[in-house]
Amino acid sequence: MIVPDPMSGDELEARLRQVGAEQYHNLHRFHRRLHAGQCTYEEVQAWALNRYYYQASIPIKDATVLTRMGDAADRRAWRKRIEDHDGLREGDGGIERWLKLTDSLGFPRDYVTSTKGILPATRFAVEAYIAFCRDRSLLEAVASSLTELFSPGIISERVAGMLAHYDFVSKETLAYFTLRPEQAKRDSDFALDFVKRHAATRAEQELVIRALEFKCSVLWAQLDALWCAYVERPIPPGAWVPGTVTAARGAAA
Repeated sequence: MIVPDPMSGDELEARLRQVGAEQYHNLHRFHRRLHAGQCTYEEVQAWALNRYYYQASIPIKDATVLTRMGDAADRRAWRKRIEDHDGLREGDGGIERWLKLTDSLGFPRDYVTSTKGILPATRFAVEAYIAFCRDRSLLEAVASSLTELFSPGIISERVAGMLAHYDFVSKETLAYFTLRPEQAKRDSDFALDFVKRHAATRAEQELVIRALEFKCSVLWAQLDALWCAYVERPIPPGAWVPGTVTAARGAAA
């Protein structure tokens, strides 16, 4: 059996970027609907409510990865991700900014943070991602974060599209996305350098590519669930039903 030679760093990066070009969730029909102003108010509510579970789970995932890093410099770089989402003090950080979005969409905070109303597929996908980063190799866990290579583009599309089409959002309620492009660039630079340095064999490089594909599938599956439940219907038992558990439209809880 002939074992292929390892790819160069540039070749590996090109393969990873190809995954994003073909599989990143900016291509999903729900995001196209969201960014084009075609979602109903209730569909935007459902997106924000379900996405909270993913946002709130990111620092948990990152803490799992952090415990597996033997190099202090790597840990210092990686823990910035946790600080970005949890904040350095009460009322700070990305999770808090996401809650301001769900506030503006009429959800009581205790309902959002309870995650009682999220879709079963949302919970399954997010928890599968946490398990992947816990159970697979450190190399694969880091590589799975490389969707951040592609996030600045989707963020700019999202903010511009939502501000143009929805009168119930504003720059203030979309504040979560203000810092994310810069943070994602920093984090993806680190992760890309990490996988280039540590994926020494062709087999390890293929694991890196598969890890990124898995993460793209995690994000895609969450949007599939939103589309099936809130665009096509029916809504699964136990998931949030539009018109319930919210204050008046546009009112903060």
